[in-house]
Amino acid sequence: MDHKHIAKLITRIENEPEKAREILKNLPKRVVPVIGFTGSPGVGKSTLLDQIIGKIRSKGKTVAVVAVDPSSPFTQGAFLADRVRMKRHYLDEGVFIRSMASRGALGGLNESIYDVVELLESSGFDFVLIETVGVGQAEVEVRYVSDVVVLVLSPGYGDEMQLLKAGVMEIADIYAVNKSDLIGTDSLCEQLSNFLALTGKDASCIVRTSALNGSGVDELMDKIEMTWKNLIETEKLRQIRKQRIKHHAENLARRIVQKHFSTLEIQSPYEEVESILKILCERIRTGQGGGT
Repeated sequence: MDHKHIAKLITRIENEPEKAREILKNLPKRVVPVIGFTGSPGVGKSTLLDQIIGKIRSKGKTVAVVAVDPSSPFTQGAFLADRVRMKRHYLDEGVFIRSMASRGALGGLNESIYDVVELLESSGFDFVLIETVGVGQAEVEVRYVSDVVVLVLSPGYGDEMQLLKAGVMEIADIYAVNKSDLIGTDSLCEQLSNFLALTGKDASCIVRTSALNGSGVDELMDKIEMTWKNLIETEKLRQIRKQRIKHHAENLARRIVQKHFSTLEIQSPYEEVESILKILCERIRTGQGGGT
């Protein structure tokens, strides 16, 4: 599938989510590594992704990237700056890069991300990479849509304090301490190691990287591929994919309920819940359950 056609289908899924099921049903089902990159704003996620894309291409593999940018709370528009940070790959036919506005969705992603990832897997790419909006500690949606999660940290961005909190720190498979040439890297790695020990993980999932000069990127790529291989060999990938389908279904149901309630002046919450349940049952009976 050529890139222009893929881009048009993504736009259609974003603007007409009720058409997603129709678009996806005739495409071949494929399973490829879906790698999520998340972390606080300014830690270097986009620059690190740029390096990872280069490593994937050096192996002769193709890659699709979805980079989510924050939306204005007033206009829902966004400045899609990630295209600028990864511009050296734009003329490469083996790389597809798509920016998406978060459109107010929680979790640092876009509500259409599940359908878009399925589309990109079906389109024949060897890897799908997702970059979230700079997230806070409670924004863990990327865990559900990704097979492997890389949490990008950096000294001097307050990440040391995040180690004391739950949430986003617990969802990662790999911890990339980026900008590792900066003062404070040793301290951050030591605190991170201590935190991981409390959660039953060891320090082998920590990688020091510098996205600017590329140091540590080979090691990070190796750990991503080893983690993916382990998921396949231990059947954990099957569990992750089942959880993704369940969470996607929950999101679809929530969207239908929110859209229904947005048009009503609710008098009785119990009667309205009964009403929306009847509507959902009718949609399932008539085969319209995948839209909003």
